[in-house]
Amino acid sequence: MSPLRISAISYLNTAPLMWDFEHANASRDFDISYTLPSACARALRAGTADIGIIPAAAYAQVPGLMVLPGVAIASRHPVRSILLVSRVPVAQIRTVALDTSSMTSVALTKILFEKWLGGGRTFTSMEPNVEKMLAQHDAALVIGDPALQIDRSRYLTFDLAEEWIRHTGKPFVFAFWAVRQDALEGALCGDSRPFGKLRASSRLSESRSDASVHGLDLAAIFQQSRDHGLQPASLDQIAREWAPRLGLTESDVHSYLTENIYYYLDPPCLEGLQLFYRYAAQIGALPDAPDIRFLAANAAVV
Repeated sequence: MSPLRISAISYLNTAPLMWDFEHANASRDFDISYTLPSACARALRAGTADIGIIPAAAYAQVPGLMVLPGVAIASRHPVRSILLVSRVPVAQIRTVALDTSSMTSVALTKILFEKWLGGGRTFTSMEPNVEKMLAQHDAALVIGDPALQIDRSRYLTFDLAEEWIRHTGKPFVFAFWAVRQDALEGALCGDSRPFGKLRASSRLSESRSDASVHGLDLAAIFQQSRDHGLQPASLDQIAREWAPRLGLTESDVHSYLTENIYYYLDPPCLEGLQLFYRYAAQIGALPDAPDIRFLAANAAVV
């Protein structure tokens, strides 16, 4: 059997999640590639990846996914890495350049304008180069590591997680791990025999898979990797490695990972996620999202 193929995001905020895959033995059972959030979603849709840390928006657009429970890239405070950058006050913004790396933040931007900042804006997708974006538009959405590197003293900046939390009182979930259901049902077996029968309830509180065959406990593997990556020694190492790459101080990296990013898909985050899906569908930014279905914590694949 071929190893399960993981599509991971090549941003600083995924470093704790990937700890066991990069510093322990978890990678031996997987084939790992790194890409941008939007490309990760495309890989799952195309079937070229089996597991991905998908943008939350992708769950409404890619059919046949199950969520690995408990792990997320979310924020309960300003996030620092999802920014609307402008040279004019928000009331004067008429055109917005949208980072092509993003799916979820694009939908969030549209929600914020439509519901609270005033509708009627024109949105255009562009590569994430803030100077080129602002040369042609009033404002620019920039995400991930490029947003962390922006000199915010040069622009007016709006932290989109902060805006969401201010208006809704709920955390915002940017991404989470998801697995293709057909990968669990035998797509990697090389024949038609399923790994196990999958069943999911339509209700969030009971939406768990019944896959029960020997092998890899996917939920435990990804939760443990996160837990190990958030240990103090791991965070110190990540800060040492990533600070020079991004031109940030180690303190900035450490505070970003511990204060701005929240790595748990807990009930408050799920409430925020469902509200995001509802608002995105209301304004036409995303199709209606299916019920959230989780892979059971003890589900295993060969």
